[in-house]
Formats: sequence, C-alpha cells, structure tokens
Amino acid sequence: MARVEKAGLRVDEVLMSFIQERALPGSGVEPRRFWEGLSTLIHEFGPRNRALLDRRDDLQARIDAWHEANPGPVDASAYRAFLTGIGYLLPEGEDFAVETASTDPEFASVAGPQLVVPITNARYALNAANARWGSLYDALYGTDALGDLPKGAEYDAERGARVIAWGRDFLDRSVPLAQGSWADVTGLSVRDGALLPALRDESRFAGHDGDAGRPTDIYLRNNGLLIRIVIDPSTPVGGRDKAGIADLVLESALSVIMDCEDSVACVDGADKTLAYANWLGLMNGSLTEEVSKGGRTFARRLNPDVSFTAPDGSRATCKGRALMLVRNVGHLMTTPAVLDRDGNEVYEGLLDAMITALCAKHDLDRKGDRNSVAGSIYVVKPKMHGPEEVAFACEIFDHVEDVLGLPRHTVKLGIMDEERRTSANLKECIRAAKHRVAFINTGFLDRTGDEIHTSMNAGAVLVKGEMKSQPWISAYEDRNVDIGLACGLAGKAQIGKGMWAMPDRMKDMLDQKIGHPMSGANTAWVPSPTAATLHATHYHQVDVHARQAEIAAMNRPARLDDLLTIPLAGDRIYSDEEIARELDNNCQGILGYVVRWIDQGVGCSKVPDINDVGLMEDRATLRISAQSLANWLHHGIVTEQQVMDAMRKMALVVDRQNAGDPAYRAMAPGYDGVAFQAACDLVFLGRVQPSGYTEPVLHARRQQAKAEQARAAAA
Repeated sequence: MARVEKAGLRVDEVLMSFIQERALPGSGVEPRRFWEGLSTLIHEFGPRNRALLDRRDDLQARIDAWHEANPGPVDASAYRAFLTGIGYLLPEGEDFAVETASTDPEFASVAGPQLVVPITNARYALNAANARWGSLYDALYGTDALGDLPKGAEYDAERGARVIAWGRDFLDRSVPLAQGSWADVTGLSVRDGALLPALRDESRFAGHDGDAGRPTDIYLRNNGLLIRIVIDPSTPVGGRDKAGIADLVLESALSVIMDCEDSVACVDGADKTLAYANWLGLMNGSLTEEVSKGGRTFARRLNPDVSFTAPDGSRATCKGRALMLVRNVGHLMTTPAVLDRDGNEVYEGLLDAMITALCAKHDLDRKGDRNSVAGSIYVVKPKMHGPEEVAFACEIFDHVEDVLGLPRHTVKLGIMDEERRTSANLKECIRAAKHRVAFINTGFLDRTGDEIHTSMNAGAVLVKGEMKSQPWISAYEDRNVDIGLACGLAGKAQIGKGMWAMPDRMKDMLDQKIGHPMSGANTAWVPSPTAATLHATHYHQVDVHARQAEIAAMNRPARLDDLLTIPLAGDRIYSDEEIARELDNNCQGILGYVVRWIDQGVGCSKVPDINDVGLMEDRATLRISAQSLANWLHHGIVTEQQVMDAMRKMALVVDRQNAGDPAYRAMAPGYDGVAFQAACDLVFLGRVQPSGYTEPVLHARRQQAKAEQARAAAA
C-alpha cells in the first residue's frame, strides 16, 4: 500500500487523504497539531501499552504455573491469597462516588434499549441511529411476539386485531386512564392542555400534534419514555379502529454503539478508513445510503428531531435519533494502517482514540440535531484488564483532548466488564475512571472466554451450555450492578447487560429479557431495531431507577469468592454422545462465523446455529467456543483428530446453510481454504493466543485472504 510521511509516521495514503480532506476541515484542529499529537501518542504511549500487555502475559504465566503446582480441586482461600500476592487481586480503596459530569439524559435519567452495530455498514448504522422511534404494531405483527408468525403476504385482519388488543393492554398498563380501558376509547382530543379521555396521572400527557380537537398524534410519557399514538382514520388500520388509531410508536433504541471492534473486520488502512468515514458522517450528519424499497430508490439519512405541542402550548422537541457511542478497539491489536518511525505497526486503540474523537468533535460544534446535547463524546473501551489499564485509557484521552482542544473529560468512557481481572477489581476500575465513566456492562461470551483461558491449567471446563448456571456467572452479573450503584453511577451513567442473540425469537425475548431492567440495568443490548421496540415495553413495566434504589438498599454480599469459582467439570465423565454433541456445536459455530469474516469481511451477521436458528454473532462467540475446545484438547477430553473430524463434518453443514449466498466459497471437499484454516487455528492454537483472543488469528488470515483475492482479480 502507498504511504505518506507525517510527523515521523508512515500513514496509509487512503487514510491520510481522509483525515486531511474530510476529518480535519471544520474540526478547528490544525493539521500539523493533529499529526504531531498523533505521533506523540504513538511513540510515547505505545511502549506503555506494550508494558501493560507484558503484564498480562506475566500474570497468566504465574497462574498457569500455580495450577500446575496445585492440581485437583482448587482451594479457594489459597487461590485467593495467591492472586492477591501476585497483584492480580488488588485491595479495595475507600468508598467513593463517580464525578462524571455532562452526561446526556440517555445515560443520566432515562432507561431503555441499546443497539450495537458494525460501523463499516452504513445502512445498518443509519437504521440503528434512526431506531430511536419504532412502530409497536409492526414489531408485533411481523414477528413471533404474539406466539406465532404472520401467514401470507396479505394483511390478516384477525392478526391485526390481536396486535391492537396487545397495544391497548400495553397502554392500560403503562399510561392508564382515569376511568375505563383504552380498549373502549372512541376518540382522542386535547382541551386546555389536557388529554380527553383523562389519564389517571395527568402529568403523563406530554403533548400533541395537529389540531387540538382532532389531533394527528398524541404523546404520552412513562418512566421517561415517550409513546406516540398515531391517529389516522384514512389508513387501513386506523380506518378499522373506533378511535382512528393507526399505530403506537415507541421511543425504542435510546442509544447505539457504533462498533469499530468485535462486529467488524478491519485489518488494513482501507478498512479503517471506511470505519472512520462512516463515524464522521454520523457525527456531522452527512452520512447517506441509497436504498431501494417498494420499487423506488431514495437516500437514507439521519432522522431529524421530533417536535410537538406541549400541554402549555409551547413547542417541545425530543431526539429523533439514538444517542451514538463509538466502540474503539482494546489495547491488544496493532494495525498496518499506520507505521511508527521504526516501521512497526501502531497500536490500533491509540489510533482509534485520536481519530474517532476528531470525528466526534464535528458534532460538538453543530447547531441543532446534535448527537450529544450535553457536549460529550462517548467512547466504549473493551477488553481492558484491571484498573491500571483503565487508568491508561483515561490518560490516552487526556492527551487526545489536549491535542484536539477539548475541555478535560469531554470524552466519556464506557468500561466493558468482560475480562476476569476487571470483574474482580471492578470498584477500582471505576475509580480509575471516576471523572469519565459513563457506562459499564456485562458480556457473557467474552467474559466466559477469558474465564476459561485464565484457568486453562486448572482442569477441564464444563460444557458451554452449563456455564450460565454456575456460581461465578450470577456473582459476576450481580456484582456489576451492585458495585456500579455503590460507586454512584445511578443518575450519571449506564449499567448495561448483554445481547439477546436470537432476532427471530421475539416471543422468548419478551418473556425473558424483562430480567435485565429487573436486575437494575438501565440499558441492555438488542439485535435489531424491531427488538429494541419490543424490549422498550419492558422499561414501561419496570421503573429502573426505583429498582436500582431497591437493589442498593439490599446491601447484597460482594461474593468475590463465588466470582473466583472456576467452572470446572471435576470428576464428571462425559459420554461419547455428550462429547460429540459439544464438538459439533462448537465447531459449527466457529465455522459459520469465521467463513464470512475471512472470505467476505463480514464481522457481524445472523449466522445459523447447528439447529438452523439464526443468531446475531460477533467475535465474542468465537472466543468462548474456541477456548472451550482448546481446554478440552489440553486436558485430553478430546483428541486433535476428533476436533478435525468434527470441523470437516460441520463444514458440510455450514456449506449447506450458505448455499444461497452467491458470494460464499464452499469449504468442502478440499478443506484447504483460508477460512477453514483460520477456524482450525482458533482451536489448535487457542491455548497460546493472548488472553484467548481471536483477533490475531482472524486478522492474519483475513489479510491473507484479501491478498489472494487481489491476486485472483488481477490475474
């Protein structure tokens, strides 16, 4: 790739042109200041980054050696003393409260769903940003939320009636009338700033649009969330409705993480430039995507804000888009997009910090329709190990703010609680970012992958399906909320929970995901805008702020010993059938995801599992599956030949599942493609991957695949 020299850095020409011609103009940052600031960040912070990674390796080596010297059941007190002695477990300091200032209402005062989407897909990114509002009627009608799926392409009036009944019941539970049921309402109007028929709590009437006597829209508020009742008798649905109600539209995805990490496949300068360009387009409002739908083509862009008449007659305005965060990569990976003065790849997280903040600075100077009304930039930082690494991230953003001319602590930090050392030291991690922290959350898949890798030498682990029932996982989930509340995150920051991975199982999601707001989480991840609308109904049922107060008053025990309980199989002997089933399940999951990542550069998509159930997958899925198999190989539960046989068997399954994709390259019968090799590497080399991460293998193999594809195209 062609490179350009900038302040001692050798920058990919495509990336350099983007920064010079698009990101810097309008930012208020002089080019020389930017490049010199980036060079300082790379050359002064890079060695410190390397030292933190060396510390990870040293701790892992000590833990491996301790388990080898102490085989058999783990003595909890001896284990905890050992972890304390090597500095893995740190002493907790005095109680404190975070001092994060200027967070937006989506963090500070209103609870609701959160989307995570690959920033490299402009259509997904725009859809997610515009998912702030979603049709409840469409979500109920078009999914299995009612218990079954729609039949046929024509409108089913009987199903429509069930949707309307569900919606009226939702209104009765969320914004009840002073008398009677919403099912009995025959008309809606506004008189003297009040809704007719009257609400039991008049303060829940937020306003209307259109003539007061014949409004087109009624806005209600419950638990901080808006409900828009659309009145339009001219539509097929509104025409059948005795009140003329055509739809219920909910505030849905309050926030969205635009992801530069686990859900993308960015392995070179061109890939990184695409990610940064889309983020800039979201921040300055210029991102568009041509869409063909219903026989017409149009440009999709960010929705404007929503306005209506408030009860006092003034015009009220609310967000038309989800609040956008950007997820940078962690401390581990390097990127060839930029080389340092010695010709080495630079740490990708350092590059992300500077460029994503530069792009987000455009939002801070916009007039109207801004992403952050509080004037903040939100960066989610994944895969940090312990307080020292969190403190390092804060220092990185100190430097970035100085270079870009931003007030201190403009950049707010999201801490992903997905590594064991962070979970065990969460209070001190939050303390290290007490001026910046705006988000903590849990993630079962990555957290389990790190659990397995950290304790690789302790013994064979349980099958994947039994992990969630173990003491450590409930302690992990509870401690995240308890510690977050004890550190004063309520009213200032999000406490989040992980993804519902099955976008086609909305009935199950409605039944189960209410557990997340009940747990005290004021946000939780969902796989689609439709899922966000359905999950939003949970936040009408649960007043999360009241629930957080209840949990804080419980004074639950910290349960660190439970957190440190390793999910080992112990003396359990698995049958041949159980082993075969676990092999097939893990191999199919690995192959189904990896083949798209390597061959097509798709980092997140709905991947069929072994039972043909579509799961929204990203790299975290690979980490747990690969580490599970690597552990079983290490402890002799399975052999390399058994794993290879399962890989080949499941390659046939994945080939069948992708037969309708013209861009798909079959793995069988040769089993010699780069994607198949990558899947095998993840397992057979899994034990020696840093922290069990998948990125080193995937990046190297994706770069190989891109090179082969380029040579084939040129031939």
